[in-house]
Amino acid sequence: MNKGGRVLVAGVVAGLGVASLGAALQESELSAGRLTVARSDRDAYLQPAPDMSLPQLQAFQRGRRHFDKQWASVSSLQFEWGLGPTFIAKSCAECHVQGGRGRPPERADEQMRSMLVRISVPGTDEHGGPKPHPNYGDQFQNDALRGPFPDYAYHTAPVPPEAELYVDWEERAVTLPDGERVALRKPSLRIENPAFGPLGEGAMTSMRIAQPLQGLGLLEAVPESALLAIAREQQRIGFNGRPNLVRDDVSQRMALGRFGWKANQPSIRQQIAAASLGDMGLTTRMYRQQNCPPVQTLCAMQTPGNDPELAWTDWDELELWTRGLAVPARRNPDDPQVRRGELLFAQAQCSACHVPTLQTAETFAGLPQLANQTIHPYTDLLLHDMGEDLADGRPDFKAGPRDWRTPPLWGLGLSQAVNGSTAMLHDGRAQSVVEAILWHGGEAAESREAFSGMHRGDREALVKFVESL
Repeated sequence: MNKGGRVLVAGVVAGLGVASLGAALQESELSAGRLTVARSDRDAYLQPAPDMSLPQLQAFQRGRRHFDKQWASVSSLQFEWGLGPTFIAKSCAECHVQGGRGRPPERADEQMRSMLVRISVPGTDEHGGPKPHPNYGDQFQNDALRGPFPDYAYHTAPVPPEAELYVDWEERAVTLPDGERVALRKPSLRIENPAFGPLGEGAMTSMRIAQPLQGLGLLEAVPESALLAIAREQQRIGFNGRPNLVRDDVSQRMALGRFGWKANQPSIRQQIAAASLGDMGLTTRMYRQQNCPPVQTLCAMQTPGNDPELAWTDWDELELWTRGLAVPARRNPDDPQVRRGELLFAQAQCSACHVPTLQTAETFAGLPQLANQTIHPYTDLLLHDMGEDLADGRPDFKAGPRDWRTPPLWGLGLSQAVNGSTAMLHDGRAQSVVEAILWHGGEAAESREAFSGMHRGDREALVKFVESL
């Protein structure tokens, strides 16, 4: 490469805030093979794979702009045209702040902003997935084009938000065998001012908090055969991890689900398209129709933006950006307390579902750098029965009302540094690793009891290990 090319690469890398490519990492710190970066600050989840080419870095940078882009209902110099008519947020970054997890509302009068509420009625759609509510679809949108700001401009008449969504908390405490008391909280959804009538008998709702984005491309690159092998091994030792089988609208077939709290999305590409429509009201070439059930006449009357509103090339670049996000390195993996916690984590059989090590495929067309990587995400991407306390009562393809996908743990200890959120579990109820563990039930009940029965110093070591990931 000539001198000018080197300068250009350096400029792109500097503009992205990439960790030093020469940073020396020990083997024990490599959470994601070559996709590991030495960052532990608020930008730790937003780094590109260190060995991206110049064209890939340029596309990655454009993808980041699409992630941060503010959408509006009118074309302007500040916003992109296409928002709504109903929506939750005006950008991806509004829910996934700094690429991290969302948080529940902090006050009783504050609506959900980095959370959403799924809704369905008994039965299934034509592919075996949840059956949308006739008046509200498959997800509540608690904002709409109703003024009073120019970017919320409407055509002919203001569009009403579908409902106002709040969270109330039920407080409880658990006393561990050694006498330590841990405060827990359980959320209750409060729906006010539903604009299109009551939900009706049998309607099912489920709160979901925005998940962090680092390392998703690596999880997509793990072969399906490897996940099925893990499921077979779990059944051999008394666990029951199961893949979700979901509709793949990209390839027009059923496929193994990997993403989402119930593993109801098969690919990053489809996840982006579904979230764009459900969260921001943006159409794609996959999903061309707006979220306007027949009863929502004012919604259907609004002038659309471009067709589609998320352009094909922008969708491609947003997909590459998401796939190319690196994973921050582990911190203090050789600390004696961390190493003790790792042993206890395995002894409590936490690692049966939070599988420490996965191997990506030998080739991966979506982003070749993701191939042949030994990664440590601490997930199996499978569904597990987590007990009645965590049940949402709502099935999703093969996922039952008590089933949840094992969430990856890598990067968990940096969540507060990234965006201040320590909310865990699907509805954000847990505010610490200890609380999250104590909510585990079903298949994880024995692991929860093993943790509860440990001496306090051992519990602290296990928590320190998880926070080092």
